[in-house]
Amino acid sequence: MNSKMKTCLVLSGALLFSAVAMEAQRYGPDGPPFGAPMELMGFEGMHGGKVIKGAAFSATATSETTETLQDGSAIHRSSQVTMYRDSQGRSRHEVTLSGVGPLTASGAPKTMISISDPVAGVHIMLDNDKKVAHKSAIRQPGGNGSSTGTDSAANFESRMQEREQKDIAAGLLKKESLGTQTISGLVAEGTRTTRTIPAGQIGNEKALQIVSERWVSTDLQILLKSTRTDPRTGTTTYTVTSVQRTEPAASLFTVPADYTVQAGDPEPGGRGGRPGPPPVD
Repeated sequence: MNSKMKTCLVLSGALLFSAVAMEAQRYGPDGPPFGAPMELMGFEGMHGGKVIKGAAFSATATSETTETLQDGSAIHRSSQVTMYRDSQGRSRHEVTLSGVGPLTASGAPKTMISISDPVAGVHIMLDNDKKVAHKSAIRQPGGNGSSTGTDSAANFESRMQEREQKDIAAGLLKKESLGTQTISGLVAEGTRTTRTIPAGQIGNEKALQIVSERWVSTDLQILLKSTRTDPRTGTTTYTVTSVQRTEPAASLFTVPADYTVQAGDPEPGGRGGRPGPPPVD
């Protein structure tokens, strides 16, 4: 297995769990440093850093990336996403990836399931193949003088906002409102962000522009539609295809009875678990 394939395995596992840990906002104003791959993995639909109560729903979404190579051929990658959130703020994401590295020995699509339960204070990642549930505590601000969890995320968000303002002042970032429109029966507010990478900054001969459009539901506070065009990685679109405003089954947010529970986060690449927070009941 070459280094690029190994990297894809590490990212697909580690990034999913970190996103479910409600730290998606740490990636800044124009999305994560991995750009389109994060959107492709279905992370775009997650609302980072907040527990949303009293707004239960179920939804499905699709994400597609098209990258055009120098010879004119194209690479297509896609993911299918199913999302659930109950009125208590518990959430479940099921992401089926295809065309994103050797996720299985056969190269077949791989489904990853993650659950965030702020009521019980745990994160759960289900391994359907091994019938294992990796369970760890949601980190809270520590009482030992150090800042972890939400404190750390808030500090990072503050730094990213400072960076955003500097980029706007330097003419490297432009944000504009697109008004509102109805998507999947929900009112959504749109924002277009244009980030400029000056010539020579990453070895580029000419300035590059990354353009992102995002439409967020003002009611459910979830992303309903996005388009990201990056000359380095191609175009990625994310679209919620259906939304149901009903309370999901409570069983969706629990570990199945036939699963073995392991404490700690799953190790990237599926080679077992790595030490995590103390076991949770």
